[in-house]
Amino acid sequence: MIRVISAALVLTGFLSMSAGADEAARTAALETMDNFLAGFNARDEQAWADSLLFPHVRMASSSVVVYPDKAAFVEAMDLDAFAADTGWRRSTWDDMKIIQASDQKVHVQVIFSRFNADDELMASFDSLYIIERVDGRWGVRARSSFAP
Repeated sequence: MIRVISAALVLTGFLSMSAGADEAARTAALETMDNFLAGFNARDEQAWADSLLFPHVRMASSSVVVYPDKAAFVEAMDLDAFAADTGWRRSTWDDMKIIQASDQKVHVQVIFSRFNADDELMASFDSLYIIERVDGRWGVRARSSFAP
């Protein structure tokens, strides 16, 4: 037997799940996002890696990269080279919306922008970040972006 569920019922259930999720988890997720961007903008690969959980997954540019641990991530990153190659100076969160949350995991819909040395907008990208709590610590487990 196939059951038909109205869109209103599905939407109501989805909003209830998100709205009723632990407020502490939401706060921790947004703080994690701020730490992620602070490390990135400071070009501090260690601080950036501290905002992540491992294994860490990045989906972008039609590829999936899995960093098994912090050492592998830091070794693969060179934010000074990234800046030199692209003209990037800093990034901003333009919009962050928690779309799903529980006391252990939060999905954050993001729009971020990259700016050059003259503080001119280079590009903006839609992304999805998955923040998890593991052993009492929150971090970015995975991110999917339309950025290159």
